[in-house]
Amino acid sequence: MSKPTYNDLLKAGVHFGHMKRKWNPKMLPYIFMERKGIHIIDLNRTLECMDDAASAMKQIAKSGRKILFVATKKQAKEIVAAAARSVNMPYVTERWLGGMMTNFATIRRSVKKMQNIEKLLNDKSATSITKKERLTLSRERDKLQKVLGGIERLNRIPSAVFIVDISHEHIAVAESKKLGLRTFGIVDTNSNPSQVDFPIPGNDDASKSVKIILDTMVNAIKEGLDERKNAKEEKAEESPAATA
Repeated sequence: MSKPTYNDLLKAGVHFGHMKRKWNPKMLPYIFMERKGIHIIDLNRTLECMDDAASAMKQIAKSGRKILFVATKKQAKEIVAAAARSVNMPYVTERWLGGMMTNFATIRRSVKKMQNIEKLLNDKSATSITKKERLTLSRERDKLQKVLGGIERLNRIPSAVFIVDISHEHIAVAESKKLGLRTFGIVDTNSNPSQVDFPIPGNDDASKSVKIILDTMVNAIKEGLDERKNAKEEKAEESPAATA
């Protein structure tokens, strides 16, 4: 697994925390020092936490379970969506709907509605739909797609959730904890790291910082998926021999 170095994290600005007056005292073990009123994150701790999180994510992916990525902050949403798509994982980057996990059946009905509208709009034989009705349906489809498109293929509650800025996404954190899901998160100096199982101390406001951490997680997931695929292929090769 390709891992970033201390200098890589430094160049990406992962070490920059928030103003001292905004800090959460529970982040003390992850803070290196204060400089000009700003807390500096200990990148050695960041590297340790990234290793732990990556190992756990690799095992989840290897077992065939899903990890939901969540980031609705402007500077992180595109990075997170691209990362999740690269490993065929679900994601939420527009808005976390209340009950998205705790009321998953209702969310699935909304997804089904979106898919039915899509089928209707693509059905060339549906001549009974007027131009006005088609326009209304298209708008509704687009609205649903924007919010639910990233979880369209998520047929069951995921096993884990990766969150960028756990303070900003506190509802997602709360729902995940309520359901007992494994939680991963980038935690800045204003956050409470005990809110997630695998906190990764780092700057959650800079796109470069978010990307370098996400790239490491994605590489770990890819390794897990590759190992799963290889194990299946080996089993398939052994099966004919076993039955011969």
